[in-house]
Amino acid sequence: MNLASCRAMMQAAATARSEEELLSELADIALHATPADSCDILFRDSQDGLVLRASTIVPELVNRLKLGKGIGISGECVVAGSAKFVSSKAFQLPNYAKYPGLDEKESVAVAAIPMRHVDGNFFGVLLLRKQTTWKFPSRVQRELEQVADFMSLAFKSFRAGLAAGSQSSRLGALSEVSRTISNSPYLDEVLQLLVHLTAQQFNYRVCTVRLLDESRNELVLRATQATIKAYQKKRAIKIGESIAGRALEENRPIIVRDVQTDSEYIGHDLAVEQGLRSMICVPLSIMDKPVGVLSCYTEDVRDFASDEIKALETLAQQAALAIENAKLQVRDTLMQEMHHRVKNNLQQVASLLRLQLRAANYKTLEEALNDVLTRILAIAAVHDLLSREDLDRVGIKTIAESLVHTQQSSLILPNKEVEFSIRGDDFKLEMNQATQIAMVMNELISNAVEHGFAVANKGEIHISIEEKDNDICLWVSNSGDKLPENFDPLKTTSLGLQIVESLIRSMGGKFSIRNILGWTVSEVIFPRSSGE
Repeated sequence: MNLASCRAMMQAAATARSEEELLSELADIALHATPADSCDILFRDSQDGLVLRASTIVPELVNRLKLGKGIGISGECVVAGSAKFVSSKAFQLPNYAKYPGLDEKESVAVAAIPMRHVDGNFFGVLLLRKQTTWKFPSRVQRELEQVADFMSLAFKSFRAGLAAGSQSSRLGALSEVSRTISNSPYLDEVLQLLVHLTAQQFNYRVCTVRLLDESRNELVLRATQATIKAYQKKRAIKIGESIAGRALEENRPIIVRDVQTDSEYIGHDLAVEQGLRSMICVPLSIMDKPVGVLSCYTEDVRDFASDEIKALETLAQQAALAIENAKLQVRDTLMQEMHHRVKNNLQQVASLLRLQLRAANYKTLEEALNDVLTRILAIAAVHDLLSREDLDRVGIKTIAESLVHTQQSSLILPNKEVEFSIRGDDFKLEMNQATQIAMVMNELISNAVEHGFAVANKGEIHISIEEKDNDICLWVSNSGDKLPENFDPLKTTSLGLQIVESLIRSMGGKFSIRNILGWTVSEVIFPRSSGE
């Protein structure tokens, strides 16, 4: 590596305004300092996977492309703890990881070299590609390792300057995060940008945002850039039981020097697993109205500089405004879409009426009208909940509670004693899926009441909800009358079960009903929708 390239790297570290800018410049410098045709920089994550942080060939995948532990030549470098050199036909290797949109000819030869801390532990991988054969004798290997060492030194120098509390670096980081989040009109995107950019710009191990649910007086985790699933699924916490809640109540930042040992901190085991040490909780509020909390964690036990705290407080104020603005944007969008939603629901009602007309098993007109009425009320229940909950998302347990209330007051005869029990977490569903599941639950609960207690006068109906690998599992069970032998829901004349089967199939899910241990159990499994 020549002296000019070394100087260029140190100059980049001294003048870069953000980690992203620095890494992009370092990748360009390394590209010109070697015979490579492309250069990528990947950083290790908490699970020994890799995240693309800079690229001269696929910059659009930066911070989006992730490789699992041991995947690809770069992953082998992480596992082995040493450089990997492939002179030709790299794309034919069994563990070769192909980037989306990248032609295989870009990877005839590959060099993956560790980027190390001063203590020898490496934190990333320098990945160089060449379109033609590239031999790696000992001299070339040493030169490429020297490039990686200088890149590591430049990056750590930049981070050291940031950690020292440089006012200009803080302001640069603050400006970068504030500018980006203020440009997005979408709440989830604002929250994800906030945690990712704050972690990158301020060199934090983990950042999280919890928003206040005023109806339950809880702080609900809405965004984190932590990759461990257990961290992503952390439960909601009551205002009075947490450090984050105290920061919101007192409307001031609260610092914990070491979350692994602090007696007030909730979740020591997870903090140890994730490598979290010092924490600062900064309240998000507008005109003293609490919105949520931004929590930032470091990987070392350290103090937070005064200018760092001020920068985070300023960022929290701007983030709170961006969050409220995004909520207003959502409300405005939903109002514009209301006509479309009402039209869709009227079409659903019309479809139900057509199905009702075809059904020939009703004894009276009153019986048929009562059935269609409960189905329309199930649709209405979702819209009623939307006006009180999270604008465009509804809790599945909340839907069940609403439907049970309706069933108890309208369907159960006076001589029947039926107790309801609802168990599980209140997983949020988007609007369209919530409406479909409301109709499904309505049919299953009605079926349990009508057929489960046609003879039996006393018993229980249990509704259980569980999430497994991004699938939602729903069970409606009753202890009343048993199903007939060899009952097949696909051959039944029950309009309700036909509706359930059709809706669940359209959602890509599965439905079954059978006798289990003396109970009649209806089981529904469906994939949780991730978008509108």
